[in-house]
Formats: sequence, structure tokens, C-alpha cells
Amino acid sequence: MYPGETIDFVKLEDDNNGIHWGLYVDDQPVSVISVFERNQVIQFRKFATTVGMQRRGYGTSLLQYVIDWARTNGMKRIWCNARKPATGFYEKFGMVQNGQSWEKNGIEFFKMEKNLMQDGDYSGN
Repeated sequence: MYPGETIDFVKLEDDNNGIHWGLYVDDQPVSVISVFERNQVIQFRKFATTVGMQRRGYGTSLLQYVIDWARTNGMKRIWCNARKPATGFYEKFGMVQNGQSWEKNGIEFFKMEKNLMQDGDYSGN
């Protein structure tokens, strides 16, 4: 996420309240994501794939797993703060921009979200 920073740079106060998943290849972490639930709404944060392993489908597989897990567990919506260059990636999952962009640490972000219980959706239960 921030290759020039230490691990402490990405730590959050509420990390202990999240669910943290990783996708491993040959016992090495390749892609990670942290998920935080509040009132049946999921926010994912700290979603990253090792630079040398990007564009191989690992992040796609991990995010699809999280979306499927959220639906199975009755979540109503999923969202994230997406870097501007990544918005096309999230749009492939049916996520849409909500609101104006903002800048943090010199990076432009958009809130992206997806309703999980739209007409015709089924939770699988």
C-alpha cells in the first residue's frame, strides 16, 4: 500500500476489531485485506497485493471472497476508500463512486460502494 513506509504507518486503532485475511502462495503472503463491520455494512481497508505478484488475479480472488462472505453473512453493503487509479478495478465488482474525491498523503481517493442485497440478490441461505 505504502512501500516506503513502516508497518506502523498503516496500523489503525480499531485493527483489533477487524477481520484480516490473506492469500498465500507457496506459504508467502501475496494479498491482504482487512474488513470492519458495523450495522451490517462492511468496510474493507488495507487491501494490497505484493508488487511483483500484481495483475495475476490474487487481489480479485481475495476481494471476491470477501464479497461472497459478506453476502453469506447477511451484510447489506460493502465499501472502501479507493485510490483514483484503482476505481476501474472496483467497478468490475459492481462498485460505484459515491461523492467527491479527496486527497490524503498526496493520493486522490474516492468512496466506492456496492449494495449487496439488491433486487434479485440471494444470500445463499
